[in-house]
Amino acid sequence: MVPDRDACLAAVASRDARFDGTFFTGVTSTGIYCRPSCPARTPAPANMTFHPSAAAAQAAGFRACKRCRPDAVPGSPEWDVRADTTARAMRLIVDGIVDREGVDGLATRLGYSVRQVQRLTLDELGATPLSLARAQRAHTARVLLQTTDLPLAEVAFAAGFGSIRSFNDTVQQVYATTPSGLRGDRRRPRAEAPGRLLEISLRLAFRRPFEPGNVFGHLAATAVPGVEEWRDGAYRRTLRLPHGAGFVALAPRPDHVAATLHLADPRDLTPAIGRCRRLLDLDADPVAVDAALATDPALAPLVEATPGRRVPRTVDPHEFALRAVLGQQVSTAAARTHAARLVARHGDPVTDPVGGLTHLFPTPEALVDPDPAALAMPASRVRTLTGLAAALASGAVDLSPGTDRDAARAGLAALPGIGPWTVEVVAMRSLGDPDAYPASDLGVRKGCAALGIDPDAGPQRWRPWRAYATQHLWAAVPHPINHLPLEAP
Repeated sequence: MVPDRDACLAAVASRDARFDGTFFTGVTSTGIYCRPSCPARTPAPANMTFHPSAAAAQAAGFRACKRCRPDAVPGSPEWDVRADTTARAMRLIVDGIVDREGVDGLATRLGYSVRQVQRLTLDELGATPLSLARAQRAHTARVLLQTTDLPLAEVAFAAGFGSIRSFNDTVQQVYATTPSGLRGDRRRPRAEAPGRLLEISLRLAFRRPFEPGNVFGHLAATAVPGVEEWRDGAYRRTLRLPHGAGFVALAPRPDHVAATLHLADPRDLTPAIGRCRRLLDLDADPVAVDAALATDPALAPLVEATPGRRVPRTVDPHEFALRAVLGQQVSTAAARTHAARLVARHGDPVTDPVGGLTHLFPTPEALVDPDPAALAMPASRVRTLTGLAAALASGAVDLSPGTDRDAARAGLAALPGIGPWTVEVVAMRSLGDPDAYPASDLGVRKGCAALGIDPDAGPQRWRPWRAYATQHLWAAVPHPINHLPLEAP
């Protein structure tokens, strides 16, 4: 996981932000650990050690640098590129599974024993699943301490700690201060009254370059009324979270994405952040992707013109899979209309603190036997939708963050009415597969035609980044998904 020592030393010497989150630098003379791009004085090489994760640096006795905040860096891009068990485990840990179900629950979802999972993460990340989750809890606690005035005990349990003592000990070890000291005297927004939504504002980091046009444009152009909207320069949507409903507003900025969350339960902060990062593909390595795609003469001019394109994904894999079926062989506008009918009839109502969002998208269970009045579509597509809903509800098809992508693809393809286009689009956006490629997609075909590319043979040279190549192909023809909206759609 960690590059060789010479590469690490060079990255630290040049303060190369591309390596932030890929490895962490422990400084033996000060006892702190930093991101490679830390602006502080570069330590002597003899005083530097390198670690594959923040949890590994913490386990080695280092505390987080207060200047560069290494706990807030983008996650390693490895976990989306790879599909092995360690990558699946990391995607589940980021989603908060260890906090909710423990290491036993993580191992059960992966189909391995606890000992095997611990060995895998120790070998590759230098830390056990519990240590990795603990590092994540520490970051969540810092965000809550510095952005809300929740009582310390509530912060501890909202961040996932099992006791006040473990909360205090972890904050002291990771940040070399007490929770009260970490909170400081800065002014913070007040927590809402009991029963009201808690508002939290934070910055989501990304690796540069970042082209927001296609990812935000796609989300806004395909937004389902009542569930999503573009308002005041931000993409807003409802969130179905483990402990209740939530809302998020995401707005692109030159050096970060501004996120404002409204949560019914502060324990949902960790999964909400992880799902928003996944939605916008913020942990990608755009330099590596662009360098690979630019070797194709047909794509090189597009990559040079708009470097840093991301793949728009989803906050709810089941939701997107169901929406993909609604979008089979129809326009973007028609797919939105079909989805809006389902939302109005079968979605769970919510009260938006800002206004405009009215429902959570229906669960698969709610669409196993839907109201026919909400399904103004061909009978064959209704059967496909209800068949997929039943498979998702029963667990016969698993699209969760830790699923085996090949098994998920096979499960989808076995369902009546699910063809290659649906499988690949779901793999791209629900499963986060960077090599998913919907070859039969009309936009892909038009983009290939405009660039003189064989849509079936040519893309083999884009592996393993065909999902990113797809974004450039879609951008080769005019469509609202390719740019930031000027006003609400």
